[in-house]
Amino acid sequence: MQIETVRQTLLALIANSDSPKDALKTPEYRGLYAAISQLDPSERAAYGKAVNDLKNELEQAIETRENTLESSDIRPIDVTAPWDVNGTSIGLLPTEFGSQHPLMTELETVIDIFTRMGFDAIESRQIDDDFHMFGSLNFPENHPARDGYDTFRTEEGFIPPAHTSTMQNRILAAGKEKLEAGGHIAAISYGRVFRNEDVDATHEHTFYQVEGVYVSDNATLGEMLGTLQSFFETYYGQKLNIKTQPAYFPFVEPGLEFAIEKPAALNGKPGEWLEMLGCGMIHPNVLAAAGIDPTKYQGFAWGGGVERLVMLKYGIEDLRHFESAKLQFLRKFA
Repeated sequence: MQIETVRQTLLALIANSDSPKDALKTPEYRGLYAAISQLDPSERAAYGKAVNDLKNELEQAIETRENTLESSDIRPIDVTAPWDVNGTSIGLLPTEFGSQHPLMTELETVIDIFTRMGFDAIESRQIDDDFHMFGSLNFPENHPARDGYDTFRTEEGFIPPAHTSTMQNRILAAGKEKLEAGGHIAAISYGRVFRNEDVDATHEHTFYQVEGVYVSDNATLGEMLGTLQSFFETYYGQKLNIKTQPAYFPFVEPGLEFAIEKPAALNGKPGEWLEMLGCGMIHPNVLAAAGIDPTKYQGFAWGGGVERLVMLKYGIEDLRHFESAKLQFLRKFA
């Protein structure tokens, strides 16, 4: 779809929407960024500038529309009220406007960064089966993660996913045709995950994750490290040192823990490293489970928690604040 066509469509949507920010989540808008990787290298700079100019124009239109909505004289109607609170003022306090939860705001930022890098964004499931949660990801039958003390299960045997990797088999299978036609698979999955955890300042039973996968006929660890370093530097707005160390995850081989050196701007000291996520080259068994020939194609994957990103960014010391519903905390981000 041409940029001008998308521009006209989204400006019209914003002008008539009560949720104008939703325009930046539409397939038409995200498709503009996804198209960059398909262009001839000589065309990418001009195209990217045009898309960025459109983004600025849309953000200005969104701000204008939000100001219009906030200034309109519209008051909520309480049909259950025993007196006429919907008529003239009787001295009640003004109704406060709500705001988006900080996790949702930051998750949108994460999604925006990866979609601009050419990754599709797919929301994860809230309930799934054993095959997608474990079997397709090369978990052995006796792996401890399958036990009830680590993973929730319903009476019917379904699983509230403990990681967004539960979407990986679906993403790989859906991209197989594109891969065999000479393209590549590039997608992230995001959403809530659930684990049987004791809640404390650094652990929660419900939190958010983002998972990424990339598969081609020549994907490398170097590409993965460059992708992740670029993401973290964009998210935190500064150059960062990175390092990895070996780790075991059933669905990647080799597996790595990825860490960044805590930025000085965030009270970091030289040599103070923070593990941010797990990653590695996708295990051949995982590719084969999705019908992809591991002798022809290879890929990399990573996954990490959104709360950890946000806590570092804003110096939040306790994970429990995010689910506390305390207005004193939430108003800091309104």
